This record gives sequence, C-alpha cells and structure tokens, in this order.
Amino acid sequence: MSAAAEIIREPRDSILRRISDVLTAHHGFYLFLLLLPPLLWLGVVYLGSLFALLAESFFSIDDFSGVVVRQPTLSTYAQLFQSANFAIIERTVALALAVTILAILAAFPIAYYAARYARGRMKAAFYVAILMPLWSSYLVKVYAWKLLLAKEGAIGWVFDHIGATPVLDAILNLPVIGGPALSTSYIGMVLVFLYLWIPYMVLPVQAALERVPGSLLEASGDLGATPRQTFWKVILPLAAPGVVAGAIFTFSLTLGDYIVPEIVGPSSLILGQVVYVQQGTAGNIPLAAAFSVAPILIMGVLLTIAKRTGAFDAL
Repeated sequence: MSAAAEIIREPRDSILRRISDVLTAHHGFYLFLLLLPPLLWLGVVYLGSLFALLAESFFSIDDFSGVVVRQPTLSTYAQLFQSANFAIIERTVALALAVTILAILAAFPIAYYAARYARGRMKAAFYVAILMPLWSSYLVKVYAWKLLLAKEGAIGWVFDHIGATPVLDAILNLPVIGGPALSTSYIGMVLVFLYLWIPYMVLPVQAALERVPGSLLEASGDLGATPRQTFWKVILPLAAPGVVAGAIFTFSLTLGDYIVPEIVGPSSLILGQVVYVQQGTAGNIPLAAAFSVAPILIMGVLLTIAKRTGAFDAL
C-alpha cells in the first residue's frame, strides 16, 4: 500500500516541481499571477462600478413617468448648477474645509509632542489613545456624541454647573453654525467629524515630524533663529507632506460621509445625504450619480493642486 502511495506521490511531486521551476525562471509571469486577483478586483469591481456610475450620470429621468431615459445628455449635470443643488455642494465643501483646518490645528500639537518628546511607554500609550476610537463601532460613536451634544446631555450639564450656560446660548445663537442645541447645529456636526477623523490627521503628521532630523533644529538655533522662526522655516515645511496626507484623508472622508449628518446636525442636506435620498426615496439614479461625481472631481482638482505645489515629493 505504501509503495502504491509512493508511485502516486512521485508524479504529483514532479508536476509541482516543474511548475515551481517555471515560476522561478519567469519572475514576470509569477508576479502577474500574484497581482491578478487584486487587479481583477480593482478593475472589475471597483473601477467597473465607477464607470457604471459615470454612465448613469449621463442619463436623465422622465419628469412625468419617473422612468430613466437612457439617452446621453448633459441635462442632469446642468441640474447641479441650479441654486439649490449648487448650494449643497458649496455647503459640503465648506464643511469639509472647516473640519480639515480644525483637524490640522488640533492634531499638530499632539503629533509634535508624540514625535519629539514621547518615548517608551509614553509613545505606546499615545498610539493606543489615538487608535482606540477606531476600535469601536462607527455608529456607536456617532450616537454617543448625539447624546453628549443634546440639550440635556453631558456637555449642557457641564456648562450649567459651571455657570456658563449664557456662553453656550451665545454660541448656539451664532448665525448659520448655531441651532436649538449642539446636536442640531453645524458646530456639533463639526465636533463629531473632528473626533472621528482626528486619528487620520495625527498619524501622518506624527510620522512626518519623526523624520525631521534633530540636528536641523539644533543648527537652526545655532544660526540664531528663534523658536518661532525654526517652526515656520524648518519644522513646518518638512512636516508639510504629512499635513497634506492627513488633510486629504480628512477632507475626502468628510466630503463623502452621509451618516453623521443624518444623526447630528441641522436639517440642511449635504452631498452624501442627497445621493442617498436621490437614489433611494426619490429614485432619481442619474441625479444621484451626478452628485456622486461631484466629490470625485473636487478631490481630483485638490490632488492636482497639491501635486503641483510639490506636497507629494517627500511622501
């Protein structure tokens, strides 16, 4: 019985050995076989769905029957420039810019401390503290913030007990960004976005700051530069690639999100909500596709500008 098994095993081992020899001799073919599954996924599933989305945006919907008219037209894109629809795009871009700028201001000091001063267990604690919010459910975090920002929530309770309720009321009475409560205002929405995306800003900036040689800072001081001059002339330019990377993450994630605005914030729609409503409740797939193309074009323009300024050179 063992002899028969050996006879069967030998041809099998011989075939596997020949295949191994062929793959070893042809490195290009071996690499192609390794990359084939992810390339198929990227090309067929991801890019295929994007092209299908782009194709849908060139169709229109019959106003009377509500049926999609599958004839190429630019009328759907023209609807994006109507005042109500264009205001949604402007509002979303302004929101994403506000979140990105605040994320940079909040993340830079944290990243700088972690890169220049934190060592050993302190640095490990830093990574745990930054990454821990990513370990919990996205929806749990958003609903938790909704409770915190509610008028009877923890933040309102703190303001009330320290006698700062008039300050909170003054903030909520600010035009445009205010509202009846933090949970129904743009201020609350920005706070939630800032909490959700801050790790995506801190980590790239911290990585960029760690690559700044300490000798450059010492040389700057030896040449008579003040700490402020060292920051603006040495640290910030060298940390710019990390800031740009974090800004791209933060801006794009805010631009396409629709769950946070559904739970926290005012009733004014932003891009993600409009896409969800148009393809769901309204059933206007072409307009939903056109709105979906808008953030792709916006990110394309921003990435082109960033590349021309040389922000990607040191990444």
